[in-house]
Amino acid sequence: MWARALTTVPRLSREEWDELDPLARWLIATRSAVFVMTAISCGVGGLLALRDGMFDSTSFALCLVGLVFAHATNNLINDLTDHLKGVDKDNYFRARYGPQPLEHGLLSMRQMALYIFLTGAVAVFAGLLLVAMTGALTLSLFVAGALFVLFYTWPLKYYGLGEPAVIAVWGPLMIGGTYHVVSGGAWSWDVVLISLVYALGPTTVLFGKHTDKLEQDEARNIRTLPVLLGEARSRAANIVMWWAQYVGVALLVWTGALGWPLMLVLLSLRSFVRATEAYQSRRPRERPEAFPESAWPLYLSAYAFVHNRKFSSLFLAGLVLDVLLRRWLAG
Repeated sequence: MWARALTTVPRLSREEWDELDPLARWLIATRSAVFVMTAISCGVGGLLALRDGMFDSTSFALCLVGLVFAHATNNLINDLTDHLKGVDKDNYFRARYGPQPLEHGLLSMRQMALYIFLTGAVAVFAGLLLVAMTGALTLSLFVAGALFVLFYTWPLKYYGLGEPAVIAVWGPLMIGGTYHVVSGGAWSWDVVLISLVYALGPTTVLFGKHTDKLEQDEARNIRTLPVLLGEARSRAANIVMWWAQYVGVALLVWTGALGWPLMLVLLSLRSFVRATEAYQSRRPRERPEAFPESAWPLYLSAYAFVHNRKFSSLFLAGLVLDVLLRRWLAG
């Protein structure tokens, strides 16, 4: 179940939930399958610091734990807020693609509050240690991250600011922040540019999910960016962001901010073509026979997630090769 929870959003009955161990319950409740995006962001920041000869393993471990637990806290707060506001009632989209702990009666309000407190406490503890180790800029990043965790679901998501927030969080905040603390306090505008190119990927996943449930969000007066833009423009925006990632990597390699091994991302073009075809076609009302049952009713976001996972993995692999090659040449 741990492996399933880390790769999918398992659907299960109350009886099956009761038989799970505490860690499996936490992994499911926090939707841990999406933590891979956070872990890769942290890895990118750490590798950039290692490439520049400034890497502290303790700081990196604290950063990884803090970011993952902050992401988990945000997911829990998201479910709590939407439950309290009545958003997830009546078989709403969120309650269909995976267990909503409160709506499905898997956790009581008291248990959910305890999950949020303990998960958030780990994130805060890791963050405060990093602040003590690296100083004022880290404190600013810590406060900004805390604000996004607390206020993403409301009001940011409700007023079209959720998607820009993801670019900021998965880009300069996570990658730039990791680079800063792991390098012992350094900062680089090249790292900021690299982080923005990478952050477009996680943003497309959220954009896809909000496009999938555009009608339901609009009916509940949740003004996500896809609701404001409309479906056609939102689909086009995702395709543009995917193109921008490839162009951005090529430009960063050309300018020397990234090494040529980063062109490994071109191996993800096949998934890009598939995702683009899905975004240019009508969304089916019923699950296509060949489409994984475990992913439905997510559709556009599922294609975005698969492509982002491949692109990001290749991006990370390219960075590893870049670091090894630079060290070999330097040695």
